[in-house]
Amino acid sequence: MHKAFGLQSENADMYNRIVSVLSDGITIGNKVFEFLAFSSSQLRDNSVWMFSATDTVTADGIRNWMGDFLGIRNVAKCAARMGQSFSSSTKSLDVPLSEIEEIPDISTESLTGRYCFSDGIGKISASFATKVAKQCKLKVVPSLYQIRYGGFKGVVAVHPTSIYKLSLRPSMKKFPSQQISLDILKHSQIVPSYLNREIITLLSTLGVKDTIFERMQEKVVEQLDTMLTDAVVALEVVQSFNRSVTNQIMEEMLLGGFHPISEPFLRRMLYTFRASQLMDLRKKARIFVPKGRLLMGCLDETRTLDYGEVFVCVSPIAETHSVVEDGLSYSRVKGINNIHRIAGVVKGKVIVAKNPCVHPGDIRVLTAVNVPALHHLIDCVVFPQKGCRPHPNECSGSDLDGDEYFVSWDPKLIPPEVNEPQNYEPAPEQRLDRPVNTQDIIRYFADFMQNNTLGLISNAHVVFADSSYFMARDPKCLELAKLCSIAVDFPKTGVPAKLPAELRPTTYPDFMEKTDKDSYVSTKVLGKLYRAVVRADKDQLISSFTRQEAIKYYDEQLEFYGFKDYLDEAEALRNCYNEKLLELMYQYDVKSESEIVTGYILSLSKWFRRRSGETKQRIMIAMGSLRKEARRWLKNEGDDVDEDDCSAVTHQELEKASAWYHVTYHPDYVSDPLPKKYGHLLSFPWVVYDKLVLIKKSSCR
Repeated sequence: MHKAFGLQSENADMYNRIVSVLSDGITIGNKVFEFLAFSSSQLRDNSVWMFSATDTVTADGIRNWMGDFLGIRNVAKCAARMGQSFSSSTKSLDVPLSEIEEIPDISTESLTGRYCFSDGIGKISASFATKVAKQCKLKVVPSLYQIRYGGFKGVVAVHPTSIYKLSLRPSMKKFPSQQISLDILKHSQIVPSYLNREIITLLSTLGVKDTIFERMQEKVVEQLDTMLTDAVVALEVVQSFNRSVTNQIMEEMLLGGFHPISEPFLRRMLYTFRASQLMDLRKKARIFVPKGRLLMGCLDETRTLDYGEVFVCVSPIAETHSVVEDGLSYSRVKGINNIHRIAGVVKGKVIVAKNPCVHPGDIRVLTAVNVPALHHLIDCVVFPQKGCRPHPNECSGSDLDGDEYFVSWDPKLIPPEVNEPQNYEPAPEQRLDRPVNTQDIIRYFADFMQNNTLGLISNAHVVFADSSYFMARDPKCLELAKLCSIAVDFPKTGVPAKLPAELRPTTYPDFMEKTDKDSYVSTKVLGKLYRAVVRADKDQLISSFTRQEAIKYYDEQLEFYGFKDYLDEAEALRNCYNEKLLELMYQYDVKSESEIVTGYILSLSKWFRRRSGETKQRIMIAMGSLRKEARRWLKNEGDDVDEDDCSAVTHQELEKASAWYHVTYHPDYVSDPLPKKYGHLLSFPWVVYDKLVLIKKSSCR
């Protein structure tokens, strides 16, 4: 059982109530659910796992099975270690202890302290990485995997000459455990990069002109507008801006010959995509950076890179670059197992940052160089193991256990000034003189709910950086940067960051949209960007799909011979699908079909908005299940169908897919919308978009 709570700061009665509930358990019927543990993301969301014991399994038994935590005397760290097992992951393969090796960490002593260059990073053999990719049904073997293996957690990078399946370092070992299952938390892949308020503020502080950001935003808005009528622009924007499952549907439709003007559901998805991007620009200054990526970090095991250098080799983010130009020259690069991949090596000055970044020194300007011996490491940033301090540590006190770095090679974003990095000294740990018990963890959980000030600190930093002539170099901002570091580490150390009254703003810039607070018109870059996008973000409402629209846009090219034999079945299945879809829309109070299908939710009710990330993830999981169920209907009901199933398509499947389209789009099946709140639903046939694309392509020959 998963239980979530909300808590007002400094509410002692509520604090005691939460401790009491978690200590005593929750009774539902004849079952008592007791506190089990929480993951790091659950801690941030104020939620925990509760478990109802059986005759053979108890909460204590589960915790003992996970590993040996008796040696961890810091409550926060103990809770975090237990939480490792509850992070979302994909089970891959078992690895016997005889097939792993422990290798030493790489550390250095300097005037500023002792640093570990290899903190959280290990190695995986090329052959085993290939087996893991196959087990996880990945089309390409990633260069990096973030893993959980027994009590180890961190990242393993593919190493061409490794003999052992896994090479793990002491910095990766969090607690003793006998578990030998290798779980994959995430892996390196193509991820587009975006500016945000924090990075823009720091770059502006370091001398990057306002006009640079304004022009970048103008170009994004221009592309978002053009894609509604231009299929070529739409394809590149969809491929470049976000690489999700739903974007893949739009991408395949565009590649298959469907056009935004003449395909109503594609047009609705693109409108929703555009509205979501504009909302992110307005609320977060989230500006797409073509010449950049968001990359997992790893270590140069060859010792080739010098301090100040990085190696960056990336896959193309879009199939063509006529609209979204990233400035790289792509060629065939010898990758893992000597398999060639199309990739581009970045050369020259780059900026590297890790969110959250609030200190001017968090922006690092480094030199990207070409190292042939590292060409197998694609879609990641490789840092040197030389120097007085690791570059990841210079970036907001980061490490290599899965952190992702904003990397850009856009010359316009290279700041004319560079700040020394902040010295991120961890807050002293609070250690007990005895083993941590469950009651300690419960009290820590409630304490975190009361004292997690990271959001307040980040907002205060935005305000003072915007209102000060010195921007992020203002003394108040520098003090807030120190507090931010403490707040980020709170889940690991148990030491909260206290925000004093003098660092709490009383007025806010207009772009923060604090309607219940005193505000002012910001004259800095974030204010300019905000007002520009507010002018551009005019709601372009699409009316419900009507019979007139059906008459105009029904596509006869999607009529596959024999489809009429399945119209009755298709109509029944459409009604079943629509009913299930409407249930989800009502459950999450989603306003339109295109929002719930794409996952670009434009507005959530207040309760769901408090946990928007978790809510959107749940919606996407639910939609994925519905999509998979509906795809089964096309084959023999009950068969387990893979969404990426590439097996031969039968004539019958194309007939059925065509019938699905017909009963959704043909004017004879379009009447007054029911229920009127959502109008006529169009997504049903696009569950099997790949089949409709095949029909479309065959008709166009």
